[in-house]
Amino acid sequence: MQKVLITGGTGMVGQSLTNLLLAKGYEVVVLTRQKKQSSRAHFSYAQWDIGNGWIDPTAIAEADYIIHLAGEGVADKRWSVARKKAILDSRVDTSALIVKSLKEHPNKVKAIVAASAIGWYGPDNKKSSQSGFVETDPVDASFLGDTCKRWEESMYPVKEMGIRLATIRIGIVFNKKGGALAEFIKPARFGAAAILGDGKQMVSWIHQQDLNRLILFALEQEQVAGVYNAVAPDPVDNATLTKAIAQRFHTWAIPFHVPSFILKIMLGEMSVEVLKSAKVSAAKIIATGFIFDYASMDDALDDLLISNWSSRSDH
Repeated sequence: MQKVLITGGTGMVGQSLTNLLLAKGYEVVVLTRQKKQSSRAHFSYAQWDIGNGWIDPTAIAEADYIIHLAGEGVADKRWSVARKKAILDSRVDTSALIVKSLKEHPNKVKAIVAASAIGWYGPDNKKSSQSGFVETDPVDASFLGDTCKRWEESMYPVKEMGIRLATIRIGIVFNKKGGALAEFIKPARFGAAAILGDGKQMVSWIHQQDLNRLILFALEQEQVAGVYNAVAPDPVDNATLTKAIAQRFHTWAIPFHVPSFILKIMLGEMSVEVLKSAKVSAAKIIATGFIFDYASMDDALDDLLISNWSSRSDH
């Protein structure tokens, strides 16, 4: 049984991914700061201390693969100077610790899948092509752009060790239990479609199950190395998405616009990302043979929100 070591395994993506890995016959070890016990078969925890630069050497020595998801939530809090530092450091410092541990301890790690984000890209109005941003496009001169660049570069040393590295630039993840979709759902439950700004900004999203499958695909397929966008091939504008979500709760849902200046007051600098249009291409990962189960927005929303249909007041 092959063993996968996961950082960030207690987060929304990590927990969902763990379930898939276990179902596919992998043993999973999640790195945590605190000692934890598990009663699940083939699932355990191992400790790491990022501040003191230490990972349980047994966890490194026994791992066949590493999935690196660790990092403070970008949208969890307003972007103060301290918060921005925490967002960056939580990614770069954990990567540096993984690299250090791999150098210091004998290991058999064959491949690493490392998270990044489509925050790498700037707004669409900086790009002439209508096909969407591709992996070779330059990094945006913004906080998130710089964070993604340093995040990705922090893992590059593993390639010099002969370890295959796949970097996954993740889009907006649609998950039943939290994340961006949960924020869209809040007003939708009351029949309101809260369109952000003018609603024309493109949203590059991915269903959680497809993200899980894409990460597993990158782990298992030796031809998958380098950078790949993890987004569905059906990006949609904010207004279309917002209305579609609301109408799955109430067919009479009333659309309204949240003005940009209100978002700027509420979110501060983070509002730039909320209002940014970023159409991102899935062509490269599709070319490797990966097939999306939820390629369209409607398919994804039907799957994720189907249990709520019974609550629709006009059904």
